Amino acid sequence: MIGAAAANRPRMAMRPDREPRPAAVLVVAMLLLAIGLLMMTSASIEIAQNLYGDSLFFIKRQLIFASLGVGVMLCLMAVPIRIWNSMGWLLLLASYALLAIVLIPGIGREVNGSMRWIDLGFVAVQPSEPAKVFLVIYLASYLARHRDSVCNSWLGILVPLVPVGLAVMLLQMEPDHGAMAIVALTALCLVFLAGAGIWRMLTLMLMSVAAIAVLAWTQPYVVRRLTAFLDPWAPENIFGAGYQLGQAQIAFGRGGLFGAGLGNSIQKIDFLPEAHNDFILAVIGEELGLAGVALVVVLFCLLVWCCFSIALQAHVRERYFSAFLAWGLGLLLAGQAMVNIGVNLGLLPTKGLTLPFLSYGGASLIVCCGMIGLLLRVQYETECLSGPHAGQGPGRRRRLP
Repeated sequence: MIGAAAANRPRMAMRPDREPRPAAVLVVAMLLLAIGLLMMTSASIEIAQNLYGDSLFFIKRQLIFASLGVGVMLCLMAVPIRIWNSMGWLLLLASYALLAIVLIPGIGREVNGSMRWIDLGFVAVQPSEPAKVFLVIYLASYLARHRDSVCNSWLGILVPLVPVGLAVMLLQMEPDHGAMAIVALTALCLVFLAGAGIWRMLTLMLMSVAAIAVLAWTQPYVVRRLTAFLDPWAPENIFGAGYQLGQAQIAFGRGGLFGAGLGNSIQKIDFLPEAHNDFILAVIGEELGLAGVALVVVLFCLLVWCCFSIALQAHVRERYFSAFLAWGLGLLLAGQAMVNIGVNLGLLPTKGLTLPFLSYGGASLIVCCGMIGLLLRVQYETECLSGPHAGQGPGRRRRLP
C-alpha cells in the first residue's frame, strides 16, 4: 500500500488544490481586443473601400485573425509550463530560423525597404513576432537554471546575452530597429531581475547605447528619421520623413478632450498612412480624444501590471522559470506598447511597430493572444497546483532582486 501511495504521489501533486482566481489579464486583454476591433474598423473603412471595393475587407480578416488567436490561446493554456522549459535551446534555434528565412531572396518580401515579411498569398507573416517570444522562453529557461552564475560573474550574464545578440544582428539585417530595441531591452531587464549587479548592468546599458548611436550615424535613413522626429514641420520633412508624425499630430489636435466622434476622423481619409495599423492610436485620439487615448494607456498599464503580478507570485513560490517567462512576456507587451504610443505622440522616432491587440495584423494579434495563453497557464499552475515545480530551477529560496 505504501508503494502504491508513492506511485500516485506525483499525479496527486498535479491536481488542482483550489479554484483559480479570476484571470484579470484575460479580461484586460479582451477589452483591448474589443476596442481594437472597433477602432480598426473605423480606421480602415476608407482605405478598404478604395483598395478592394469592400469597406469591411480589413475587419473581416481581423476577425479571422482574432478567432485564430483565441484558438492559439486556448491551446497554449493546455500545455504544461515544464514543456516550454525543456525546449529553450530548440526555440532559440527556431527564432534564428524565423529571422533568417526572411532574408532569403524569393521568400522574404520587401516593404518600405525592409525584409520583414513572408508572403503566403492570403496573408503576409512577420516572423519576428513569434521569434521574440521564443527568445524570451530561452532566456527564462537559462536564467531559472543559472541564477547564481548570473548574480556572481560576467560569464553568467554574457552566456545568455550572446545568443540574443545574434538574433539582434539578424533583426538589423532586415532591418527592424523597433524589434531590435524591444528584444535587447527585454533581455537586459530579465538579466537584471535574475540578480545581475547594478554596475554590470550599467556597463551593458552604456555599451548598448554606444552601439545604437554608432549604428544610427552609419545609416543615412536613420539619421533622416531622427532629424524628422526632432522637427517634423520643417519644409524638408513635412512631406517626407516627417509626414506621418505631422499627420498624427494633426489628428490628436483635432480630437481635443473627447474627440470628434466615432467614425468622424478626417486624417484616416488618405492623409494618415497606416491609420489602421501603426498609427491607430492617432485615429483613437481624433475620434475619442484624450479620454480615449487615456483609456487605452490605462488598460495597457493594467495588462502589464497583471503580467508582473503573475510573475511575482510565481517567484515567491520558487517557480523561477514561470516567473521569468511572465516577466519577459510582460516586458515584450510593455515595450511594444510604449514604442508605438511614443511614436504616435511624437515622443520617439517613427518605427514600424504595431500596437498590441489594437493594430491590424495577423501575426501580431495571434502572437499576442498566445502570450496571454502562456500567462494564464503560468497563473493556473502557480495558484492551483501543489508541490514544487520540477525543472524550474533550484528550489533554494532567495529574495527578489
